Amino acid sequence: MRIALHTKLKPGAEADYEAAHRAVPTELVAAIRRAGATSWTIWRSGTDLFHVIDCTAYDRLLTELSTLPANIAWQHRMDEYLATAHDYSADGSSATLPVMWDLETASE
Repeated sequence: MRIALHTKLKPGAEADYEAAHRAVPTELVAAIRRAGATSWTIWRSGTDLFHVIDCTAYDRLLTELSTLPANIAWQHRMDEYLATAHDYSADGSSATLPVMWDLETASE
C-alpha cells in the first residue's frame, strides 16, 4: 500500500530538519523496515513536507513504531521542527492525502 502525507515545518527549522534526517538512528531505520515499510521518501518545498510511504499495512507500521523508544525519541525531536505534525492515528485517515489520479491504474 502507498500512503502520502503532508506536514509543515516551523519557519526557520529547515536546516535543522534536514540535518536531523542526514542522521536518522539506524535502530529506527531497521524498525521501520521490520514494521513493513519498503520505501519512505520525504520531499521539502519551503516549509511544506511531502511523504510517500510504501508499506505492507500502514496501521501495522504505526502500531509497531508507537511504543518503540527510538521512535518516541525521534518523534519528540521532530516536534521541535514541525508546525503541523503528522497525525499518527491508527487508521491515518485524518493525515493521509487522497489519491486523485495514478498512472499505474490509468487506462489508455
